[in-house]
Amino acid sequence: MRDGRRWAIVGLWAAALAFCLACGARAQETESTGDPAFVAVGVGGFDVNDDQTTFQLRAEYRAEDRFLLFKPMAGATITGELGLYGYAGVLIDLYLGRRWALTPSFAAGAYDKGDGKDLGGTLQFRSAIELTYRMDGRGRIGLAFDHISNAGIYDRNPGTESLVFVYAIPLN
Repeated sequence: MRDGRRWAIVGLWAAALAFCLACGARAQETESTGDPAFVAVGVGGFDVNDDQTTFQLRAEYRAEDRFLLFKPMAGATITGELGLYGYAGVLIDLYLGRRWALTPSFAAGAYDKGDGKDLGGTLQFRSAIELTYRMDGRGRIGLAFDHISNAGIYDRNPGTESLVFVYAIPLN
């Protein structure tokens, strides 16, 4: 990855983290519904930033329990080229009024390229941001954007971005 692009991504995520920390107390105060755990499913594009774009299917479990501001999550993605990525990490729900939620997350996981894009190695890190509309039955519908890379721990670090339509199903 070119240095300028790497620093742009680092700067973007540093700004997002600062925003999350600044809004964290407000997020807890505005949460009036006590959201349940979710199973989130998604479909969208994998490697939308480069020439190896394909589709992906995603499933995640998002716990309702919280440690400070963070909720644990775990998920898996399969691409149209049979690439597999299993991951676990944390997320923060930031409530933008009664109906909208902004959810940044960070995870680490294992990647197998299948017949698809070589990301340089097995260990990969995923940072994501998701904007969802909170429906009456507590379900959520929205879009997620994520970046997956190995953070330079391998010789090759091409990274990839995804854009995914997400539906989060509450577990009551």
